[in-house]
Amino acid sequence: MPTAKNKKIFVLDTSVILYSHDAIMNFDEHDVGIPITVLEELDHFKKGNDTKNFEAREFIRMIDQLSSDHMLDHWIPLNGKTKGKFKVLMTSDSKVDAEEVFDQENADHKILNAALKLQQEIRERKIILVTKDINLRLKAKALNLHAEDYETGKIKNVNSLYSGKTTLDKIRVGLINELYEKNFFSREKVKNDMEFAANKYYILKSTKNSVLAYYNPISQNIEKVEKKTAYGIKPRNAEQTFALHAILNPEVRLVTIRGVAGTGKTLLALAGALEQRRSFKQIYLARPIVPLSNKDIGFLPGDIKSKLNPYMEPLWDNLKLIQNQFGENDKEASRLTEMVNNEKLVITPLAYIRGRSLSNICFIVDEAQNLTPHEVKTIVTRAGDNTKIIFTGDIYQIDTPYLDSQSNGLSYLIDRIQDHPLYAHITLEKGERSELANLANELL
Repeated sequence: MPTAKNKKIFVLDTSVILYSHDAIMNFDEHDVGIPITVLEELDHFKKGNDTKNFEAREFIRMIDQLSSDHMLDHWIPLNGKTKGKFKVLMTSDSKVDAEEVFDQENADHKILNAALKLQQEIRERKIILVTKDINLRLKAKALNLHAEDYETGKIKNVNSLYSGKTTLDKIRVGLINELYEKNFFSREKVKNDMEFAANKYYILKSTKNSVLAYYNPISQNIEKVEKKTAYGIKPRNAEQTFALHAILNPEVRLVTIRGVAGTGKTLLALAGALEQRRSFKQIYLARPIVPLSNKDIGFLPGDIKSKLNPYMEPLWDNLKLIQNQFGENDKEASRLTEMVNNEKLVITPLAYIRGRSLSNICFIVDEAQNLTPHEVKTIVTRAGDNTKIIFTGDIYQIDTPYLDSQSNGLSYLIDRIQDHPLYAHITLEKGERSELANLANELL
């Protein structure tokens, strides 16, 4: 246990609270300061149905409960014997004035001043500003104030993030022949040659031929993966074949698919869901709304439907692509129109789904890299009986200012739930949209 002198004081920015309302509890034995400006900012976020509104409300309730017998400008014990204390920083009249240095009065500079004031008053302890805002961290460091990102839930190395597949060379010809003949062989036959994870996919190669396979955690066998078609959509490479297999596998209830633009993530998820339409009461295809230029959708003209259409258009494009494979009078094409009209197939913003019970539903969440770990957890914990959830996204294409490839919900989910019998993941690597799209991904 560190001495009182070695204990640090972390000053939290509003972005940290909106990312995770219980962040205040995640600094071990160290103390936490909350600038009064943060509470003022949270007051503006407390109304609404978005996740950030929920986080704001939950934090305010937590602070109210913790301070029931205390004044907020005093150090108040946090729950648990191993936790530190917290208090609201009421003053920000530091010798170095951030508002004067940066020639602007705003909330960020008031938060900087609160941390600088604390650093001035408690010189024997290290004061660290914690914020998801990169620019605010840079400003803090310019003022000789230590600043860090909020690390809880952050993946250390996304380059080694679970890919869901492995290519193995020099597999015995007899084993590959056995897969072709019997469709499976026991894991004991390759126990020392393979790393097993639940629903992990393999490209097995011998000197003569190769085969696609996966490890079935229920049978504990290596089983052959057949190349299947889903509602007219045919996989074009091994990874797409694996992704569609995971989507169509009834034993797998949670699927994640990541890959760059044009790899077919959303198209495969939608086609696979449509192929299983009789197994579910409804199919939901949803995506988070990331406002343009950080402006609320109220900034856009028209009614709510007109405001949301630009965000949902990519999802409709995938549906139209599937539908256009068939003739206008074909029953598969008319069935899709009927499913949309009868709300058997629903394309909607993710915010419209929150709070609902997800029973007997195939739920596809597109652009999942724009969700926080808490948002992903909230969605998965809503799953009821006979529900399958599919998350798709590109962890390097993030549109929200306080998330990155390490801290987004999709990376967090892949890292935490790998090797569970209910879960399968695949990373799509090869673009299949067009040669031009592949050129852009490779060279631009």
